[in-house]
Amino acid sequence: MPPRRGQVSHQDPSTTRARPPTLAEQRARQEAEQAELAQRQAEIAEAERKAKLRKRLLIGGGVTVGVVALVAIWYAAQQPDDVTARCVDQNGVVVDDDYCDDDYARSHGASGHSGGVFIYSGGRQYSYNYGGSGSYGQKITGGSSVRPKDANITTASGKSIQRGGFGIRGGSGGSSGGS
Repeated sequence: MPPRRGQVSHQDPSTTRARPPTLAEQRARQEAEQAELAQRQAEIAEAERKAKLRKRLLIGGGVTVGVVALVAIWYAAQQPDDVTARCVDQNGVVVDDDYCDDDYARSHGASGHSGGVFIYSGGRQYSYNYGGSGSYGQKITGGSSVRPKDANITTASGKSIQRGGFGIRGGSGGSSGGS
């Protein structure tokens, strides 16, 4: 049977030449190359965005941990001291806490209460000693007659005189009643 027209039965690769692409094929190839280039650029941009985000998160996490540590240290440093107040007479001998209590002093005829000193009839004076040590009937050792600021102050019997510390201010300078 003779070869049919328009069909190639055999091509010799050494002598055959490829036909030039059509205009549509050229456009399709250019669009495919542009789409591939755009895809690669988008992938690179996404990778850079993720790296930048990861870096920011790591830095932000480090800053957060640092700030939390600083706040914890500051808060720990601001914790109030616990101070025990002991009622003493004018000779520095520890007496019953009632003598330095506002209500007790008023009900037992104290003639004056000034700056933490209670003056009873007969001229006996009582005041608090803050931070000193000693027990009932003994002379107090150490401490001070000046009320410490921002401290938790309790009497030897456990009554709270002043609460202090983080965000709390102590009572007024002359007040020694419970809170």
